[in-house]
Amino acid sequence: MCRLFGMLAARPQTAEPWLVHSDRSLLAQSNASPETAQRDGWGIGWFDDGGRTRIERGVGGAFQEGERERFVRVASEANGTLVLGHLRHASNPLHLTPEQLIGPLNSQPFGTHTCLFAHNGAIPFPNETRPFLGVHEKEVLGVNDSEVLFRLLLRHDEEMHDPYRAYVRSVEDLLRIWVAMGRPREPAYSGLNVLFAPNSKEFWAFCLSQGDHGCGLLDPTRAYYEMTYHEEPHRIVVGSEPFDGTPGGYWKSLPTGKYLHAQRVDDRVEVRVAPLPDFTLLTAPLGRA
Repeated sequence: MCRLFGMLAARPQTAEPWLVHSDRSLLAQSNASPETAQRDGWGIGWFDDGGRTRIERGVGGAFQEGERERFVRVASEANGTLVLGHLRHASNPLHLTPEQLIGPLNSQPFGTHTCLFAHNGAIPFPNETRPFLGVHEKEVLGVNDSEVLFRLLLRHDEEMHDPYRAYVRSVEDLLRIWVAMGRPREPAYSGLNVLFAPNSKEFWAFCLSQGDHGCGLLDPTRAYYEMTYHEEPHRIVVGSEPFDGTPGGYWKSLPTGKYLHAQRVDDRVEVRVAPLPDFTLLTAPLGRA
């Protein structure tokens, strides 16, 4: 599975402290142990001064020779008010070879000229989901199930102009596909932890998972899919786990079933955290008539 980073700030600034320098930075998370090494790609995305996205991706682990130097360089270039970072530990629902599975088209973040997206988790039925993408199906360039989820969310956001409703509709689609397939043993998703920036002034963090997937890479007291955030008046940082080990800690939990919306308002960042719907109602067994 993957690791996420997101920063929204009132003024342009660097994200290097959390991408590279802190004791639990995204770079440190990329090789926390040989068993959990994030070897399958990395990426950093941000908005330039004109509000257009820039995305740089790598193929191997951010800690590996050659890739590390580029990751550090890109992290130093990623100055702005909104920055997303991603480490990839690839899921493989299509049972592809490593040569097919790993590549720049399959590294994250994904995005368009005006939005950025990063995902931690897996959807096991990407081919069955593709018909739900509408006109966006032809835009899928790689073989990453996360890209299918991105295009699904993008379709609904374009129709609804509301990332929260678009995310809810996307989850509902995945669950309906699973029910239509006869409720297979494999669930509709393992994790749907998503960072989505529809523009340079706001981003959304959605935390949702099913099952027990162990603990975080650098903090054994945290569930693997439990997200976290640190909020200040002028900035918010969100991630898969805390980016430093400060005793006592100032990182707040964003557990499964919750979402966070952050937006720039004048010289501050406003943050709201709220619950997601109870999606288990969609998959409950049908009662007897």
